[in-house]
Amino acid sequence: MTEREPARDREQRKQDALDRLEKDQDAWVATASADGVPCLVPLWFVWDRNTLLLATRRTNPTAVNVTPSGQIRVTVGNARDVVLIEGTAEVVEGTDLPTASGDAFAEKLNWDPRGHPTWVYLRITPYALKAWREKNELAGRDLMRDGTWLV
Repeated sequence: MTEREPARDREQRKQDALDRLEKDQDAWVATASADGVPCLVPLWFVWDRNTLLLATRRTNPTAVNVTPSGQIRVTVGNARDVVLIEGTAEVVEGTDLPTASGDAFAEKLNWDPRGHPTWVYLRITPYALKAWREKNELAGRDLMRDGTWLV
């Protein structure tokens, strides 16, 4: 993708972002501890009912860090085609996860952490979403604000 290509309009960016969330499986997940120590890890995800569903060990910093504030940042894609999500995360036990969500996770990722008590799910509800490719798309990158799509 070069800057010479025209910028996508916001409707196309939203559709491309939703397509990426549906098809991709890898995300970079950023949290911070209560005393401000950052943590950045790659995790698999499923776009499930307008939320991101991830899994991690309950003792990993990512799960521990979301407990106090729930704040989380996730990126999907690469540096030249990124979807950046800011959201609120909640820890969900495998036994409390709706069956359809657990099945979607297992089917897409060929892995099912339900029944493993050392693992928990993180359900992320986006409140902001940005998408851009190159410099010419920076101006219109905000696609969601305060949990509401702008397009």
